[in-house]
Amino acid sequence: MTQTNGQWPNSQTFWRDKRVCVTGGAGFLGSFVVDKLHQRGAAEIIVPRQVQYDLREKEAILALLDDARPDLIIHLAASVGGIGANLSHQAEFFYDNLMMGAQLMHEAWRAGVEKVVAIGTVCAYPKHTPVPFIEEDLWLGYPEETNAPYGLAKKMLLVQSQVYRQQYGFNSIFLLPVNLYGPRDNFDLDSSHVIPALIRKCLEAKAQAAAKMTAWGDGSPTREFLYVEDAAEGILLAAERYNRSQPVNLGSSFEISIKDLMETIARLTGFAGEIEWDTSKPNGQPRRKLDISRAEQWFGFCAQTPFETGLRHTIDWYQAEQAAIPAAAQMAGK
Repeated sequence: MTQTNGQWPNSQTFWRDKRVCVTGGAGFLGSFVVDKLHQRGAAEIIVPRQVQYDLREKEAILALLDDARPDLIIHLAASVGGIGANLSHQAEFFYDNLMMGAQLMHEAWRAGVEKVVAIGTVCAYPKHTPVPFIEEDLWLGYPEETNAPYGLAKKMLLVQSQVYRQQYGFNSIFLLPVNLYGPRDNFDLDSSHVIPALIRKCLEAKAQAAAKMTAWGDGSPTREFLYVEDAAEGILLAAERYNRSQPVNLGSSFEISIKDLMETIARLTGFAGEIEWDTSKPNGQPRRKLDISRAEQWFGFCAQTPFETGLRHTIDWYQAEQAAIPAAAQMAGK
């Protein structure tokens, strides 16, 4: 779909007759995508749950397509985690993501689904990609070792999207979001990504009046972060406006070192102790910063949330959730 007389197609008009299936719609990013679909007036939104539809199994995918009869699928479901989880579960992350994505797109094509929006990952880029990352450089080398199996499994969706469009004329697109953060994120230290992990560690260290806290690596790597609500908006704009199989980055253009990130989160959470770097732990990819010009040119997406604003929203949400736990427990005991 393209601009008409300089204007993009109307969002409300696009969604009002659409049955939309959002895999992973109960998760972190998915919950914001679902919220925005409701705001846009989508005709029906289907959010499959794993207990009912295990998308690693072909039979479950067939049942979902038969039950939901979607016009459009946004595939967000993934097995994913931070560096620690990636190191511990490389086989599961490879198998689960490959099987979910490849079978879902294949069966969606067979079922006559109008469009699939496939969500990849910045982890698909080679370890030493020139900065900023441009989409043409996806095949320059092997991804960073700690998350390569996950990144490669997701990158197969790009290959599938391109060959299914070429051979079958099937409409699917492939988006590459950079690291996401925001409210509703996963704060479990065994599986969380860097921002929620550091927020939780800082708040717990502050509560315990700890003199110091430990962070992984040496603080030198850089990352680009995209606020989750901005990412959800980018995904829906692409669903509405973009109909090609070239990959497209979704990012914010804001790059920060892990050391500066740590110091920023410590300041915002009020932790004033010493930060100790555990250099026995891996750093991950040395730098991540995307070229985001395609998203703006091809479907009009630009991130809107300043980084510190997004961090404050995330910290506030987590503190509110933690404050609600004792109250909920008290109510349950009455």
